[in-house]
Amino acid sequence: MGITSTTEQSRPELDADRLNTASGDTHANDRLLRASRREPVDCTPVWLMRQAGRYMAEYRRLRETHTILEIIKNPELAAEVTLQPINAFDLDAAIIFADILPPLEAMGLSLEFIRGEGPVIHNPLRIDADVAALSVPDPRESLGFTMEAIRLVRRELAGRVPLIGFSGAPFTLASYAIEGGATRSFVLTKSLLYNQPHTWHDLMDKLAGMVGDYLVAQAEAGAQVLQLFDSWAGILAPCDFRE
Repeated sequence: MGITSTTEQSRPELDADRLNTASGDTHANDRLLRASRREPVDCTPVWLMRQAGRYMAEYRRLRETHTILEIIKNPELAAEVTLQPINAFDLDAAIIFADILPPLEAMGLSLEFIRGEGPVIHNPLRIDADVAALSVPDPRESLGFTMEAIRLVRRELAGRVPLIGFSGAPFTLASYAIEGGATRSFVLTKSLLYNQPHTWHDLMDKLAGMVGDYLVAQAEAGAQVLQLFDSWAGILAPCDFRE
């Protein structure tokens, strides 16, 4: 499932008592939390690679009047969409309604979701100066809408099921930032990786810092399990992936 517990087991330096994840919380269904801690479970939770909301009538009606980014940046709407599948189906967890790319926008890139095309970065990274210009802001402020959505959902769930938070991994975020959107060839990404290694490592350092802070902020806000999506890491050779 690609999930990790947000307790001190995965990040020893985190003080679990100061996180709103509250490992002592009781849940009507805590199967996912127990599986994440490698404790015995009656059955194994399975991750389905689509949010149920994508095909729910309630979600489609909301999308008729709001873009994806508008929903993500409105904590009340993001919480509403997060809860739609939970209210309709007997699921083991909720996952916050968000996307992997808003952290790139927070770092200074211009992001737009275009109907029929998907995400587009209007000022993609191509040279060292582009990477140098990226900021690494505090996600509690720059992505505060997602933190507030997490807090709202935790209150609404009232212990029914755990809440999953997530982020894109550095390589996958880099591929979108460099290519300017989705790609099948990753030519520009590989060119930067192989031809400008110092620039590449600077980019990885910034993205890793942003991703780490973003996930910790989600845990502080109340996310109890974290997923890290590295959707495009499969295009790397094993040695490049390890590096």
